[in-house]
Amino acid sequence: MLETVPAKLLDAYAQDENALVVDLRSSEEYQSGHMRGAVNAPMGQFADGWPERERTIVLYCDRGAMSMAVGRRLSEQGYRVKSVVGGFHAYRGTQIVTGRE
Repeated sequence: MLETVPAKLLDAYAQDENALVVDLRSSEEYQSGHMRGAVNAPMGQFADGWPERERTIVLYCDRGAMSMAVGRRLSEQGYRVKSVVGGFHAYRGTQIVTGRE
């Protein structure tokens, strides 16, 4: 089941080893600023397929629409998925980095 979570919880998920934070935006958007520890998978495309099902996947995009769509699809495939309401645009924490960190 897809769950929505507020952007203010991104800091907690970034610290949780049982969660994988995924930035669905383009590589250019990711490099201009992203959540520390987030993996970039534009439009939900992982080169080697999605990671193990044991981890909770926390998705964010620019404003939340793409993360909802990708999250629904993954949820239907049996993944534990959370979509960030408002996306990266809503994040106000201190864990923003630029480049590929």
